[in-house]
Amino acid sequence: MQLNNHTFIVSGGSSGLGAACVRRLVSGGANVVIGDVNTPAGEALATELGERAGLGGRVCFVRMDVTSESEVEAVMATAVTQFGGLHGVINCAGVAIAQKVMGRDGPHNLDDFARVIAVNLTGSFNLIRLAAAVMSQAEPNAQGERGVIINTASVAAFDGQIGQAAYAASKGGIVGMTLPLARELARYGIRVMTIAPGIFDTPMLTGLPEPARISLGQQVPFPSRLGHPDEYAMLAQQIIENSMLNGEVIRLDGALRMAAK
Repeated sequence: MQLNNHTFIVSGGSSGLGAACVRRLVSGGANVVIGDVNTPAGEALATELGERAGLGGRVCFVRMDVTSESEVEAVMATAVTQFGGLHGVINCAGVAIAQKVMGRDGPHNLDDFARVIAVNLTGSFNLIRLAAAVMSQAEPNAQGERGVIINTASVAAFDGQIGQAAYAASKGGIVGMTLPLARELARYGIRVMTIAPGIFDTPMLTGLPEPARISLGQQVPFPSRLGHPDEYAMLAQQIIENSMLNGEVIRLDGALRMAAK
């Protein structure tokens, strides 16, 4: 599958890893529907890319809460009506909290745990299931491929730190469903892959002081720095274009293995 003249949905596409994917896809000639709860940022990115000449692809923004069936369905409808179909999904929407199971203020807040699972895991699955239903009805290409789904896990799925019980559980769920999804959707020519990034320079780290950001980057064996969002987008593009990549989780972390805390 190529980027040019193909249509993709990017959840969490207004910033961070998602925005980097949007930029790379559009520059490669793809049509992109940005889905995000941050309407001002999403509209601004769509306007910016839409006004830049020579990119080749087209882009639009639709507000989307990944936990809402109706809002995800609206994004699907936009992809089909505005761009003529759907060929891929990149799941980048997510939230993170740091909360101990036994904290100073008592046990872990159950609503906070449920929210992280709802957005990161259930929300990803919501987009997957509805996108798969649309893509399965499309005409396959010459290789029999109809679509590709790329999910975002985290190294926390494998070596989560103290205070990351909710986040690690949500990302571990994404890792765990990658292979069964790929096996089931293979009959429709739909591939499923997951990227597990390490420490990346995204809005989640924006509030940290610069010495803390440098310290985090130095924990990475090589290169000893924070990851660049476009490095995630580069891997996403390779997954789209390489049809043998299916049913696997790829760590993108510079050989980082997180310590307990």
